[in-house]
Amino acid sequence: MKVAAEGCNLLLLFITSYLSLISGLGVHSLSYDHSATTKCLAEPRRAQYGGGIIVNPGFDHNIEGWTVFGKGAIKERISNGGNRFIVAHNRTHPLDSFSQKVQLKKGMLYTFSAWLQVSEGSDTVSVMFKTKGSKMVRGGQVIAKHGCWTLLKGGIAANFSSPVEILFESENSNAEIWADNISLQPFNKKQWRSLQDASIERVRKRKVRFQISHVNETALIGAKVITRPIKLNFPFGCGMNHHILTNKDYQSWFVSRFKFTTFTNEMKWYSTEKKQGEENYTIADAMLKFTKENGISVRGHNIFWDNPKLQPEWVKNLSPEKLGEAAAERMKSVVSRYKGELIAWDVMNENLHFHFYEDKFGENASAAAYATAYELDQEPKLFLNEFNTIEYSGDEASSPAKYIKKLQEILSFPGVSGMSAAIGLQGHFASGQPNLAYMRSGLDLLATTGLPIWLTEASVDPQPSQAEYLEEILREAYSHPAVEGIIMFFGPAQAGFNATTLADETFKNTPAGDVVDKLIQEWGTGPNIATADNRGIVDISLHHGDYDVTVTHPLIHSPITLNLCVKKDFSLETIHVKMRA
Repeated sequence: MKVAAEGCNLLLLFITSYLSLISGLGVHSLSYDHSATTKCLAEPRRAQYGGGIIVNPGFDHNIEGWTVFGKGAIKERISNGGNRFIVAHNRTHPLDSFSQKVQLKKGMLYTFSAWLQVSEGSDTVSVMFKTKGSKMVRGGQVIAKHGCWTLLKGGIAANFSSPVEILFESENSNAEIWADNISLQPFNKKQWRSLQDASIERVRKRKVRFQISHVNETALIGAKVITRPIKLNFPFGCGMNHHILTNKDYQSWFVSRFKFTTFTNEMKWYSTEKKQGEENYTIADAMLKFTKENGISVRGHNIFWDNPKLQPEWVKNLSPEKLGEAAAERMKSVVSRYKGELIAWDVMNENLHFHFYEDKFGENASAAAYATAYELDQEPKLFLNEFNTIEYSGDEASSPAKYIKKLQEILSFPGVSGMSAAIGLQGHFASGQPNLAYMRSGLDLLATTGLPIWLTEASVDPQPSQAEYLEEILREAYSHPAVEGIIMFFGPAQAGFNATTLADETFKNTPAGDVVDKLIQEWGTGPNIATADNRGIVDISLHHGDYDVTVTHPLIHSPITLNLCVKKDFSLETIHVKMRA
């Protein structure tokens, strides 16, 4: 039976799409592709997951499966090296591009990637998902350039089941949009959680083997190995406010759970110098004394805040000259005062969204602040602290691409060589299902900098599913290989935490508090008890940290105690424990 060539191509595309769908929900779902780059490459890399559920992702079949969106036209082009890609040309509107319809299923997470280029200069290109009712949902963006290919990585959380149209947006409608190796890969929640658990096991823990025997080499079957953590290496902490100084219940609640904190307001300029020239560090000093006495490490928050509305009132109307003098004094005062006391500083808070100091002093104001802070104290990590970089794909101002661009500007400024820079992602999640696919893609891109990443102010807006979403977000952060710390910005009701409350007025856990306590226990803070098998062997998977280990046996009166340090590069070696009756 003969089939027309066009019919053969369409049949082949249908089979390819079907196999991609089956593959996307099966084999590939057992792994996640963390690979990312912010470099602009001469040739695009392969499509992740073979394109997932995208039809004709690499344009091996011309542009079949793709249609024009808006006005303009689309065509296939072939590079000098033989690479095939799609081109949107004759554009007159930012959304004029190419598109493909796919079916989304409610409750699924979809990771997206594509390689993009523009025909002139550089421009921000976004992937858009057009849903029922013509609503546009941004799934990620990248700064595309002419002459090389840049990776756009993002995603969408489907809170509905319906067809959507994937298309692209570029404000410069005079430029062509080029794309290649486009991928959309689905994961269900069970698969996503399995990937999180596997990553935690791989990047946060190490296996330790104990061989328990009598001095005569006889295996001691039934011996018990009890591991108690002294200090865990991963910082998991909570914001703290001034109520800690007068509320004994708050003190007990905090100290029993956390070893890392950030003062929510007490170190900010508007708290320490309400009137010009009248500095008052009394509360911050007392809080720091409390944390020292209880072995709690503190992040400094913040030296400056770039939001014009959140300056001390007397600062807002100063001339540039007087502001320069006041800012220099503020920097010197607060950084010198707490030199050697803090593990980090948020230097210029939220300066992707706001530009108070840049408007007064020029575009290098933030970079200069980092250089001065580093000159005054070389020890703390100096963070660029921002919101919506991983929380909300619709905020173009602080996308991962824009964040990295700003970071590169700071790191290229004179005087910052050797500075311990770090990435601060506030993590304030609004109501609704968190877009974990976008969050993970953003973390992948930020990880290409090689700098430590922290969630610095994690919170979830009040809603019926608050506790569920909080757990999803914290697990996502903890499971990502590049994340090196998490600070939550919430606490008990008695301390005034009313948005994300962990304990009510009687210090009884809220559902969100139950989640946090469960994760604290799960992530290694509780004792672990294991029993030796018939060979006298105990295998335990332990989170990175320092442990006191006790080994007991019913027939031996004197337990054996030892110290154990489990590090990231810890190699599995058998620890031989010999017991004497």
